[in-house]
Amino acid sequence: MYNNQDFLQKYLEELSEKFPTKESAVNEIINLSSILALPRSVEHFMSDLHGQADAFEHILNNASGGIRFRIGQLFNNTLTKEEQDELATIIYYPKEKMSQILPQVKDINTWYTSNILRIIEVTKKFSSRYTRSKVRKLYNENWGYILDELLNNKIDEENKEQYYQAIISSIIELGYAEQLIIELSSLIKKLAVDELHIVGDIYDRGPEPHKIMDLLEKYHSVDIEWGNHDILWLGSSLGSNICIAGVITNSVRHNNLEILEDVYGINLRPLANFAETTYDDALIWRPRKTAEEDYYNLKHVRQAAKIHKAISIIMYKLEGNFAFLHPEYLMSHRRLLDKINYQDNTINIDGYIYHLEDTTFPTIDKKNPYKLTEEEEIIINDLVKSFLNSEALQRHMKIFIEKGSMYKIENNNLMYHALVPLNADGSLKEVSFEDGSFKGKELFDYLDTKIRKLYYNKGNSSQYELDLMWYLWCGPDSPFFGKDKMTTLERVLIKDKSSHKEKRNYYYQYQEDIQVIEHIMNNFGLINTQNAHIINGHIPVEKINGETPLKANNRVIVIDGGFSKAYQKTTGIAGYTLVSGSTGMRIIAHEPFTSTEDAIINNQDINYSIDIESNSAKRLTIADVDKGLEIQKQINDLKLLISYYESGFIKENHTYKYVKVLNKKPFK
Repeated sequence: MYNNQDFLQKYLEELSEKFPTKESAVNEIINLSSILALPRSVEHFMSDLHGQADAFEHILNNASGGIRFRIGQLFNNTLTKEEQDELATIIYYPKEKMSQILPQVKDINTWYTSNILRIIEVTKKFSSRYTRSKVRKLYNENWGYILDELLNNKIDEENKEQYYQAIISSIIELGYAEQLIIELSSLIKKLAVDELHIVGDIYDRGPEPHKIMDLLEKYHSVDIEWGNHDILWLGSSLGSNICIAGVITNSVRHNNLEILEDVYGINLRPLANFAETTYDDALIWRPRKTAEEDYYNLKHVRQAAKIHKAISIIMYKLEGNFAFLHPEYLMSHRRLLDKINYQDNTINIDGYIYHLEDTTFPTIDKKNPYKLTEEEEIIINDLVKSFLNSEALQRHMKIFIEKGSMYKIENNNLMYHALVPLNADGSLKEVSFEDGSFKGKELFDYLDTKIRKLYYNKGNSSQYELDLMWYLWCGPDSPFFGKDKMTTLERVLIKDKSSHKEKRNYYYQYQEDIQVIEHIMNNFGLINTQNAHIINGHIPVEKINGETPLKANNRVIVIDGGFSKAYQKTTGIAGYTLVSGSTGMRIIAHEPFTSTEDAIINNQDINYSIDIESNSAKRLTIADVDKGLEIQKQINDLKLLISYYESGFIKENHTYKYVKVLNKKPFK
């Protein structure tokens, strides 16, 4: 295990400072061994949230139906369905629900007592799978003693009710009953979802990605595998002018400019004024889901359409310059402005002639179509400053860096947002950059490093260096994108849908090929592929058409179920949650969420169904997952330390006052 005896001696001497006697080491081994026998913790996997904060928060609050299920287990014989629904809502939204119902309660003390006792039982149910030490770490420290007494007392049944009544009566009398319910509800939700994995795409389409980021910032255990939309926003926060143009374009198309102005404080007024004075007509540029009559009847729709046109022209120019400067990115096909024939309003794309719905582009110099006008240059430069100086945006993007990565491997699951680029024969494709060519895991590691370097060099990187972020957003071999091109211009200006086609990477042809998928797993270091999974999102699963999230004999799990309302007609559902726990894995399909208000007032939960369930042959414990391997290594090291104590290579320190290790965090 250790090749260097001197290193081993030094390591064990350092370990002996934490465990200075055989007794202390033995106690810790007992503690760690007991942890190995506990049920493995519950992981939730979600992807492609796309700004649907209300549905996302509700699914977190109800633990994908897990909390309501436990309430049913505990109270089916004592509470009606309506009473169970109300109890669930109290746990999901304690402050809001109590403010709604308490004014109508006649005997408030009885209400407090009965609901506190019920919520205590729910908390005990969820805490039973963890050590007391771990549960304590989740307490609000101001409530630690009270929560510990309520959850872990050893009072016999005969005296328990009287004991509880005494504590609860005191809490009610002192005016802290509501706060206790809030603390217990918070604890339940933390225990119900031990680890949360967000497999990319928090931003764009939906109206409230910022609220999702606020939730994730405070969440007790979360990791994020970056998605292409997240990368676009991250690039904009670093000052990439073309990414900024892309973010504004996406936002205006989905009627979400408020997030830029009201949430992130981005000054769009100069752009709006420029658009108003420059473009007389922008009918075809109106936001999605707005009718032609809306454009003529509603001023804000006309204004949004003109902003869309103005920023899109800027983006097309920047995209053309980008493609010229970076031949290594193989994106010369996005230099389209010089292919326009203004006499007959057509464009030549790959040898095909298409009619353009609009060619009134006064800012395009036909002799030099990719040159920004002086006013466009000022506007985009000012926007760069505004994005760089947005405190709220920078705070949210910091979460991506601190909690996020290109991919994550945990418990034999490989998580990434979209794809691993493949060749036509299913082999790993080498993707070229200035620093060399990379494929598979080395490609992901290279890009992870580059993105972090750009982040920590924020404000000092050139636009040329920042262009990497645009390539990752829509480049043909980007592991975030997975298509040969993004037909942004075509979808706005050309009715002929044959021009909209985007060819997918070969990865999607091989998603059902077990041999190819196992090769990808091996490349990322997963050896036991029989029980391994690739978990990704990005491409919505069309459940409505019979498509299943499982591919390659269950090796690949695609969990994009359409959280975004824009996708729900395609998928037929409103999002997936993959839940992995001690009894196996469940893929849960969610129905559309009505509203938070409806959930609070009418106890309306999200209806869901278990789409696919895979039960383990045996109940899985912590010993069966990565945490167990880590703990077993700690046990082995402690046993080695004990042998060194017994052989005299290291002396015990009996003068050290040993604190019972059961109350301490296991060493790392």
